[in-house]
Amino acid sequence: MNKTARFLSIAAVAAFASFGAQADEADASQFATQFDTTRTRAEVAAEASSIAQTRSIEPAGSRVVSYKSTADRAAVRAEAAQALRAGQIPSGERG
Repeated sequence: MNKTARFLSIAAVAAFASFGAQADEADASQFATQFDTTRTRAEVAAEASSIAQTRSIEPAGSRVVSYKSTADRAAVRAEAAQALRAGQIPSGERG
């Protein structure tokens, strides 16, 4: 009886494993999309090149405005030091 039970359990495992072996195609060709178009390859290439020529490669907001300052470095440092002593500029973790 022990051999019979072992044989039946192996047959049950084999039958259960065979359900997973029934797979479809691996390349998923049933999901391929077919396109029908009236435009030629040259028309699409011309449109793509014209779009590329009109676009800017510069990110938005990346231009720096040139500004000519009349203040000298020593005056700006003195004002910053005075503001720091007066408590107008927070320092450390409290700000």
